[in-house]
Amino acid sequence: MSSRFEPFLGLSVELTAFSYFDLLGTGLAERYLATLDTVVGSEITDALLAAFTALPPPESEARIHALRTTILGNELLGDVARALIKLWYSGTWFELPSAWTERFGPRPANTTFVVSPDAYIEGLLWKAIGAHPAGAKGQGFGSWAFPPKIPAPAPVPKPDLTPLPLVFKELDQRHDEISASTDAR
Repeated sequence: MSSRFEPFLGLSVELTAFSYFDLLGTGLAERYLATLDTVVGSEITDALLAAFTALPPPESEARIHALRTTILGNELLGDVARALIKLWYSGTWFELPSAWTERFGPRPANTTFVVSPDAYIEGLLWKAIGAHPAGAKGQGFGSWAFPPKIPAPAPVPKPDLTPLPLVFKELDQRHDEISASTDAR
């Protein structure tokens, strides 16, 4: 593995919202880095990785904003990063937009293609939708007759929706109690 692999994997984790474990589990991380180098060139790949490593620390609130502006909002890097997201999810490199090609020059390998048969099978989209790739990883006879099992979202705590007049009434009662205890002293 090259010194570029860790930043590539870190960038991929943040772009896809899947863990290192999930991405390494596909067995395709090195191939996807090589695909990026082949299609857009190592100079642009290095610029993308440099922009990622220069982001604020992961726990920082500014990181998400910086990722959106420095990478996804960047004229050169944005379309490349979005193509990388699509690559991880579908196993297909989608040709970069013609506006990108006109601005930064054509790339001979910049065509839409499936990276490998494994890339289709290991696409993150299957895990994201709770399904299995058609024609691969079959779950037994008739498995496609049933809907995918999509995990339920985590419950969101409900805010206290006490009507405002009751809140004011309770505050008035507390105020009266405090005033009475203060007056008694």
